[in-house]
Amino acid sequence: MRIDLASAPGDPERPNEDWLSAAMPAAGGGVLVALDGVTPPRDGDGCVHGVPWFAARLGGRLTELSGSRPDLPLDRILAEAVRATAGAHGDACDLSHVRTPQATVVVVRWDAAYVEHLVLSDSVLLLQAPGGEVTAVLDDRLDRVPREVLRSVTATDALRNAEGGFFTAAADPAVAARAVTGRTPRGEVRAVAALTDGASRWTDTFGEGDWAQCLAVLRKEGAQGLIARVRTIESDPARPRTRHKRHDDASAAYAEL
Repeated sequence: MRIDLASAPGDPERPNEDWLSAAMPAAGGGVLVALDGVTPPRDGDGCVHGVPWFAARLGGRLTELSGSRPDLPLDRILAEAVRATAGAHGDACDLSHVRTPQATVVVVRWDAAYVEHLVLSDSVLLLQAPGGEVTAVLDDRLDRVPREVLRSVTATDALRNAEGGFFTAAADPAVAARAVTGRTPRGEVRAVAALTDGASRWTDTFGEGDWAQCLAVLRKEGAQGLIARVRTIESDPARPRTRHKRHDDASAAYAEL
């Protein structure tokens, strides 16, 4: 089995708000977890801890439970991880704040029988079949929100973790029911990859290749190689900005099963 992880901050002067981890339980199989912490606007999120703290607590709990509780499905694991992280905040934080620290989530777990997955918000999971075909597992609810709406903090807040809008892991365990979940027979999966949107933009923003070609870069050049390609494209002065940030935190995890 080969597992490769890499993560890079979008700005070296700011902490990386992504979380990336892998586990190989003694009982066999494996786990990948990728979170992309949501950067709040300048007027805050009601929390004294910050997004990196939140991503580390949630990511750590997700990794622990996914590796140690094979009896629990991934949506229940996400619910428990959100509940535990909310409890760790303490009384100084306002968890009812619409921008309380939150993150996108990808979890993929495999054993001898199945590959299970969970995706919440705009990070990406790739599944490669033995024949080389690649399936992208996406939660596209954020993509359905018009760009002009997302330019407004107030309009975006009205759709955040709300019916008809989009969902992220924050302080409410019930969000786990909104995640995209599934499982695939183990023999039908040769490799998996988890990408935060700072890394997936190689395909979904810049159009440098499709998802199969993206996975091929990960296989040949590793996770750091894909991120380096993204940074090269972003740094091209001739390329117009396509998002509010030229560089974003970028994380990629790749596993050959």
